[in-house]
Amino acid sequence: MVIFPHCKINIGLRVVRKRTDGYHDLQTIFYPLPIRDVLEVTNNANNSASNLTISGLSIQGEPTNNLCLKAYDLLKKDFSQLPPVHINLYKNIPMGAGLGGGSSDGAFMLRLLNARFQLKLSNKELLRYALELGSDCPFFITDNPAYAEGRGELMESIPLDLSGYSFLLVSPGIHISTADAFSQIKPTVPVNELRSLVSTPINNWKNNLFNDFEQSVFSKHPEIEKIKAELYKQGAIFASMTGTGSSVYGIFEKDRLPEKLFDGKYRTDRVR
Repeated sequence: MVIFPHCKINIGLRVVRKRTDGYHDLQTIFYPLPIRDVLEVTNNANNSASNLTISGLSIQGEPTNNLCLKAYDLLKKDFSQLPPVHINLYKNIPMGAGLGGGSSDGAFMLRLLNARFQLKLSNKELLRYALELGSDCPFFITDNPAYAEGRGELMESIPLDLSGYSFLLVSPGIHISTADAFSQIKPTVPVNELRSLVSTPINNWKNNLFNDFEQSVFSKHPEIEKIKAELYKQGAIFASMTGTGSSVYGIFEKDRLPEKLFDGKYRTDRVR
């Protein structure tokens, strides 16, 4: 069985307070984009344990730490009938880039196992498992544009449809440490509610929607700030770094994407 985990972008990202448990409360809009990995699961009849093969982009670290295997182990605790599986993961979504690719892989693995082995888990139950994997994972269970609070797990679907626009996603290949990014933040409660701001015309977003991580990340990596500036120069209606970086996206009028940009220096993905 094959499934295609996709990435997300953050439209606005505010850090409003630090919690007593060490996490931070956020406000953001999650929006899905069709830049995808490929995830396949087959029965592993010749082995007593599940295993993982990764191709495509190189992933640092031990495969045992991959969220796909962790998702399997999480369900195996409650569903002993799950047989050993072989997982093939083709990585295409850039990592450490604020796109949620690892979280998407983990959440889609839960969805795949639920469907393939007829576990009959409800969306509510899948959301509970997804949150155990990570704060961004529940979004990829609901899989619709959503306003999120808390660590990102408290979500409310919103009627945001940007299919009438085109996206250009630029990934400079700079790995941003999430822990380091949060350590530079001074939480503040925004004056205007993000849900209200994102419902205004997109032409208003440039001066009203902000990613709180941009200031510290741009000061440490000026070339990321230059990418955002260049997207505006090329005609983007709205541009922003996503998550804690380092990828930056621009939203353009439909089919008005610049064809030549950065001379191949960075990876660019187009969503027309």
